[in-house]
Amino acid sequence: MTEYLIQAQGLYKSFGENHAVNDLFLHIERGEIYGLVGSDGAGKTTTLRLLVGAMLPDAGMITIDGMDLFQHGEEIRARIGYLSQRFSLYEELSVLENIRFFAEVRGLSTEEWLPRSMDILEFVGLAGFKERRAGQLSGGMKQKLGLASALVHRPRILLLDEPTTGVDPVTRQDFWQLIIRLVSDERLTVLISTPYMDEAARCGRLGFLRDGSLLKSGTPAELRSALEGSILELRGEPLRELRLAAAMDKDILEVHAFGDRLHLRVATGKTEAVLNRLPDQLAGRGLKVEDVRIIPPTLEDVFISLTSSEIADA
Repeated sequence: MTEYLIQAQGLYKSFGENHAVNDLFLHIERGEIYGLVGSDGAGKTTTLRLLVGAMLPDAGMITIDGMDLFQHGEEIRARIGYLSQRFSLYEELSVLENIRFFAEVRGLSTEEWLPRSMDILEFVGLAGFKERRAGQLSGGMKQKLGLASALVHRPRILLLDEPTTGVDPVTRQDFWQLIIRLVSDERLTVLISTPYMDEAARCGRLGFLRDGSLLKSGTPAELRSALEGSILELRGEPLRELRLAAAMDKDILEVHAFGDRLHLRVATGKTEAVLNRLPDQLAGRGLKVEDVRIIPPTLEDVFISLTSSEIADA
């Protein structure tokens, strides 16, 4: 039987007329990295705040490690490390002082937090900056300090809200290496929200959110398999005219630009027919076609198709 460490059932949360979370069901296994993927306003941040107990839902249930969050909130929060989307530490304090503050808020003694802090700072690469004020850190270093502060009390669950937004690609790579090592070395369960599909591909399982509801969940491979054989890549020029002309084909459901090429999502069972006729159709309009071929679907293709409601909900 699958052991779910985090379970959310029928969650609702509204802010006036805005339904941020709408009948959300979420199940996260012990020891996995689960990614919440969605556009801005999809409900990712509100979902994480509900799971950490920072706000109460209008309806629904949350169970963490077999305990009801609303009945055992303090005990559960002691097992959770939370890194919010915005840097929320104290910029006038040093790196080490920030970690000390959060450790003592958690009730840790000096004998507990000091060696743990030094280990964590070494782990995240900030040991040489422990006396630097937080306000003088780069964006990536601030996120690493936030991660260190979230880890000081040895949580079993780590909730990360778009932790790499606004940092450079190298720092994003470093941050993800830290997350993977944490899961391996400290056996953490990680729930991370991200707008980046390359990051989503690193997760063991994903959940795609739209309007506060879970559209579909599964491993990256499972999600991509739903579109297997239905994505064509079109290269040629001029790109804008190619896009407009391809969209006129009755069996092409969507056309989206991916850099210097187009991805065409084709209706089920129509891929070969479209592949055979499309080059001549486009050439007949005076457009240059360099290549049209079937390609494996990307997670971007999956997300676009889900937001178009063409794939059935899980």
